[in-house]
Amino acid sequence: MAEDRSSLSGVSDAEAKEFHALFVSSFMGFMVVAVLAHVLAWAWRPWIPGPKGWALLDSVSAVATSLIG
Repeated sequence: MAEDRSSLSGVSDAEAKEFHALFVSSFMGFMVVAVLAHVLAWAWRPWIPGPKGWALLDSVSAVATSLIG
């Protein structure tokens, strides 16, 4: 006889809890990697300008202009 499953997805409560635990742990791992990547990117090149504005970009554009022209 077929199993009696009362959910629309066809998974049992135990399977749903197992999937939920795996999903939550995977999501938390992804969030840790994303936060770490943002911290490293911020340390490398902050995306909010400091008191001097975008001074770093001014030197890059000056070098690019001298190389092109």
